[in-house]
Amino acid sequence: MATKSYFVYILSSLRGTLYTGVTNDLDRRMIEHRSHMIPGFTSRYRVDRLICFEETSDIYEALSREMQIKAWPRKQKLQWVRTMNPRFKDLWEEFGGE
Repeated sequence: MATKSYFVYILSSLRGTLYTGVTNDLDRRMIEHRSHMIPGFTSRYRVDRLICFEETSDIYEALSREMQIKAWPRKQKLQWVRTMNPRFKDLWEEFGGE
């Protein structure tokens, strides 16, 4: 049986608005965010640049991590992003996204 993957991720807009989410299909979720097909916060503020993510095989761990990150102040989120992506590049483009 294949192991399922879950992703906790942070998106950014060009203006620096941040969004933290969790998904079991990062490709599909990024297409949704990038096409602005689902009404809500990320569509309204054009938050569609993948700047950081973690992968786990445990949904409960992913959900717990998402809540932990969402509780952090902005400064702490930005520090965490810098550890993986110091230049805040759009990682989705680097990994073969649209």
